[in-house]
Amino acid sequence: MRVPHVVADASVVATRNVIKIKRVPDLLVFTTLSPIMFVLLFAYVFGGAIEGGNGDEYRQFLIAGIFAQTVIFGATITGAGLAEDVKKGIIDRFRSLPMSPSAVLTGRTFSDVINNVLVLIVMSLTGLVVGWRITSSFWDAAAGYLLLIVFAYAISWIFAWVGMLVPSPEVVNNASFIIIFPLTFVANTFVPLDTMPAPLQTFAEWNPVSSVTQAARELFGNIPAGTPEPTSWALQHPVAYTLMWSALILAVFVPLANAQYRVSTSR
Repeated sequence: MRVPHVVADASVVATRNVIKIKRVPDLLVFTTLSPIMFVLLFAYVFGGAIEGGNGDEYRQFLIAGIFAQTVIFGATITGAGLAEDVKKGIIDRFRSLPMSPSAVLTGRTFSDVINNVLVLIVMSLTGLVVGWRITSSFWDAAAGYLLLIVFAYAISWIFAWVGMLVPSPEVVNNASFIIIFPLTFVANTFVPLDTMPAPLQTFAEWNPVSSVTQAARELFGNIPAGTPEPTSWALQHPVAYTLMWSALILAVFVPLANAQYRVSTSR
């Protein structure tokens, strides 16, 4: 099938998923409530203790980490949505239509990009309310948001593969929590790396969640004054390292997810 046809088919699938968000607003509401709760808890409950009473400085440090965690968890909606479509037989209906098989997964992942953009808007407004500010240029800030979206898009293909592999959305949700929760906490998302034990610190330095968080902080102008220079190459070049991970994930999981889609729909 020609590329224009694939794009057109994928846009139809993406539109269908976006309309679902509009008709079931609970999906967006509960997606945004959790990160808002994290912002309020960390900013006002833990912020003073973590930064020795300097809550304002900690809020500048915190928000990029909340952004990273939020978009990564948002990417898991891809897997849960696909697993639900398989369970309800919607994928079988797609298979009966004259459309490209890859359009189903591509449309699903692109619709979740739109969901993440909406969530980032809500999170940014919440951050402004608690005192967070962007101190860099417009283009640097835009690059920070774009990098978050690109990384989340790559993660969504991992969960597209998982969603076609497991039998139900509940399994996807449980698996995503078990995997992503420690990855987003053993990182520089909420605390500086020098507060961690040495083995965890080494892991966190090369954790791509740390690099996307570090890149966002730098691009938003949120690096606290007096912060020591990172010692690992990954955090010295966080934009490049994040893009390398994004490219690697896409190169591995786009073919895997499409292959699993063909297996799942051939049963």
